[in-house]
Amino acid sequence: MKKLVVATRNRGKIVELELLLQGVVETVLPIGSFPGTTEVEEDGATFRENAVKKARYAAEVTGLPALADDSGLVVDYLNGRPGVHSARFAGPGANDKSNNRKLLEELAGVPVSRRNAAFHCVLAYCTPEGECRTFDGTLEGIILEKEQGEGGFGYDPLFLIPGYGETLAQLSMEIKNNISHRAAALFQLKRHLAESDGNPLQ
Repeated sequence: MKKLVVATRNRGKIVELELLLQGVVETVLPIGSFPGTTEVEEDGATFRENAVKKARYAAEVTGLPALADDSGLVVDYLNGRPGVHSARFAGPGANDKSNNRKLLEELAGVPVSRRNAAFHCVLAYCTPEGECRTFDGTLEGIILEKEQGEGGFGYDPLFLIPGYGETLAQLSMEIKNNISHRAAALFQLKRHLAESDGNPLQ
């Protein structure tokens, strides 16, 4: 594939996608490089709805295949919250610190055995003709009682990966990119794009 538009203005995410899609996509373009494009309100009830809405808009306004993602943290004890509201869990203007503080407050006194959680990611790939496909990735873990690690972002310092005995904020970027919910969804997307171009991944 020659060009793929990504419905994000986050340069870091663009760089990540460029690396992960090497050999399948020649040029990854942020939607912000197209004049007149606007932010899409993420008002869907599910990760899938938000991802499809953003990717469909990007494909329509640019006339190119487009990719968008929506992801977040799902905590069993909180009946799936914060879910699609992960980025604004603590309310309007929330940041990583306030979101993590609210999560710890809501889980105060809850034993480790009941603090199971998972990061979910849904990638939506839409064409200008209106066809959309989605790809899902999940990473399971446990919410700790206090932050550990300086790396990562969001809820990473609270999210322990049992198989590694470390939080996402402590793991190396190489390991994180291999096991993350986004990496799992991206691998499925990459396989789909390669097969669509007649170059199935081995």
